[in-house]
Amino acid sequence: MRYLLSFILRHHFTFLFILLEVIAVWLVVNHSFYQHSRVTGMISEMTGSVQTRINSVYEYLHLKKVNESLAMENALLRSKLKESYLLTDTMRFYQSDTANKQEYSYLYAKVISNDVKSRSNYLMLNKGSRHGIRTDMAVISPDGIVGIVSKVSSNFCWVNSMLHKQTRISARIRKNGFVGTITWDGMNHAYGRLQDIPANVQLSKGDTVVTSGYSHIFPPNLMIGTIADYRVAEGYNFYDISLKFSQEYNRLSWVYVVTDFYRDEKIYLERFRVDE
Repeated sequence: MRYLLSFILRHHFTFLFILLEVIAVWLVVNHSFYQHSRVTGMISEMTGSVQTRINSVYEYLHLKKVNESLAMENALLRSKLKESYLLTDTMRFYQSDTANKQEYSYLYAKVISNDVKSRSNYLMLNKGSRHGIRTDMAVISPDGIVGIVSKVSSNFCWVNSMLHKQTRISARIRKNGFVGTITWDGMNHAYGRLQDIPANVQLSKGDTVVTSGYSHIFPPNLMIGTIADYRVAEGYNFYDISLKFSQEYNRLSWVYVVTDFYRDEKIYLERFRVDE
């Protein structure tokens, strides 16, 4: 306390000057409409600028919650799309039409582990059996397909990524309908291989490749990628096609796990298929 009083006494003229300046400014501002409006405007601008910066920091710190909310909303919207319903007759589709039953639903999940560097790459999601996750469910993103659920615990699940040596996806070239198989050769994580396309099919670089729906795992017409290059090796009757994946697998954050309500019925029926 003694040091504080000593400091004030040594600089009392400075403090008196500052006080008088404040009083002078207050008198000018409160007795001049022009000065009052100018100062008020400056204070409002400074306050607004500070508040904007505070809001920006607040929004940045709450991006996780915003992203989760958007993922939940997107999952709900996907479940309401016409493509998520099974048409049981040839009449025009209406969402409330009892002749249509929902075929697919989508559950959002957070990617908590991801690998693109090995030959057999996996993802871990923060959803498990208590959320309705089962093995062999499709996992997709807004940009394309991601993989297939391989192992499930109560709260988590492992997903065989598209970048896995055992992953094989039935695919269709959108422009002509020809069906082939997508695999990954273990090289570049941005590219896969499209196989089983006959050499007489007309192809072009940039052709879109989507899911065929034949596997009873992925819904049809989901984006997989585009044809980057193709050739026919001597002595072969099928193309060797390089496919540029639409999904960047090293940048996954939020994904959707797809439930096919009719999958068990489809698989059960296939057991009774008679080979001709």
